[in-house]
Amino acid sequence: MNQRQWIRIGPCEHIPPQAGRAVALADRDVAVFNLGDRFLAVDDACPHQGGPLSDGIVSGNTVVCRLHSWKINLESGCVERPGSQKACVHTYETRIEDGEVLLCLTPSNTATSSV
Repeated sequence: MNQRQWIRIGPCEHIPPQAGRAVALADRDVAVFNLGDRFLAVDDACPHQGGPLSDGIVSGNTVVCRLHSWKINLESGCVERPGSQKACVHTYETRIEDGEVLLCLTPSNTATSSV
């Protein structure tokens, strides 16, 4: 039986709405985003050249990497722009408990390789 491991990230108010924050967990860096009505988390490396997605521009349920403008869907982890790319990043389940963001260390999806 594979039990999911939840990690407490910190208070919700530490991530402003429409912004992301980088979190170093175990053997990976994760970007946690506050979309205003929910929190989403993905690997903190753009599949193009590894730019930090946590520094990207958040719009709706997507983030645009500041390095080369690749647009990543934060729900699926898949690249939306450029449309010719089929790369994805891992997504992670989040939840709110007692005003704090928690993240499940087990990826929710299986990301494809970088381009």
